[in-house]
Amino acid sequence: MTNNSILLEISVESASGAAAAERGGANRIELCANLNVGGVTPSAELMRETRKAVRAPIFVMIRPRGGDFAFSAEEFFAMKRDLKIAKSRGMDGVVFGILHADRTVNLERTRELVEAAKPLPVTFHRAFDETPDLHAALEAVIAAGATRVLTSGGKPNADAGASALAELMKAAAGRITILPGGGINAGNLEAVVRATGTYEIHSGLGTSLPYGKSGAAEFESAVRELAEILREIELATPR
Repeated sequence: MTNNSILLEISVESASGAAAAERGGANRIELCANLNVGGVTPSAELMRETRKAVRAPIFVMIRPRGGDFAFSAEEFFAMKRDLKIAKSRGMDGVVFGILHADRTVNLERTRELVEAAKPLPVTFHRAFDETPDLHAALEAVIAAGATRVLTSGGKPNADAGASALAELMKAAAGRITILPGGGINAGNLEAVVRATGTYEIHSGLGTSLPYGKSGAAEFESAVRELAEILREIELATPR
C-alpha cells in the first residue's frame, strides 16, 4: 500500500473489493452493502470477512435502508444495534447520517449515536448534502461530536462543489475533517484536491469503474491510479 500524505478512502461492498482497493493503495476502506442506493449497513458476516481480508482501517456504513434519512424509532434502534455489531467485528469507524423530515440535521439522534459509537470515530455521510443550509448543518454535526463530514459541497459531485468544499473547510477551522467525496475519479481528483487543500479524499469510483462491474485487477488498477495522482500532488507540493 502506498503511503500518501493525502489519505485515500475507497468505498466497497465486498471483502474482495476491499482487498483489491488495499492492494491498489487505499489507505482506508468504507464498507457498505448496496452501493447502488448509496450504501446501507453490511451484514455482520461481511464485516467479519472484510476484517480478515485487509489490514487497512475499515469504516462501516450504518444505514438501515435506502431513501431519505429521516428514520423511524425502529430504524434508529436498528442503527444502535448495528453499531454494537460493528464494534464486535473489529470495525475501525462508522459512517451514518440522520436528518429531520425538513432535512436539517437531527442533532439529538446524531449525538446519541456518536456516544454509542465511542471510541470509534464517526463520519457523517452525504445526507449532509441534502440539508438546506450547509454551514448550519456543519455546526450541528460538530456539536454532535462527529469526527468528519463526507460531502460534495451540496452539489451532485465534489468537482462541481469544490468551491463550497473549500468554504466548509475554512468554516470547520480544524474542528472537524471535511472529506470531499462524490464522483471523484482520475479525471477530476487533482482539481478537487488543489481547489480544497484537503488531506483526505473519498472515492467509490462509481462514475468510472465500480467494483463488481469490473474484475478485481481492473478495480485495483483504477485505485492505484488515484493513489499515484495523490503521490504526484504530494511530490509537487512545496514543503
